Amino acid sequence: MARAILALGANIGDAAGQIEAAIARIADHPKIALLKRSTIIVTPAWGVTDQDDFHNGAVLIETDLLPLELLDFCLETENALGRVRTKKWGPRVIDVDLITYDRLEMASDRLILPHPYARERDFVLAPLREIAPDIAEWLVSRPATASH
Repeated sequence: MARAILALGANIGDAAGQIEAAIARIADHPKIALLKRSTIIVTPAWGVTDQDDFHNGAVLIETDLLPLELLDFCLETENALGRVRTKKWGPRVIDVDLITYDRLEMASDRLILPHPYARERDFVLAPLREIAPDIAEWLVSRPATASH
């Protein structure tokens, strides 16, 4: 089984409740074991800053899903919880990002691992340091890569 980090965020409606619903859906998947979850923190928006603060958290999981299968499940979870994509980095009901998958480094047209912005985002790093400090340190110590 692979270990992966998923980051969760929301800033529309019951943001904390949406994160809890996403975590419950993740934990219910037959090929995913929820190992640890962070506390939920509230942070200013990143990228597009003229919007409400975000609730953010992260989970450490073990999974038999391959990286693209896990990405698809993250997207399915967002859709199931009502996410509609309108504006890049804009407000959202829920966001579930695949941050790391073991320490795999890959780049395809659908997925870049580790997540290309994770090392720049305190709202990802703070929850990650809580549940997997070694992975957080690995992310920030890696050479910077071109952003997409």
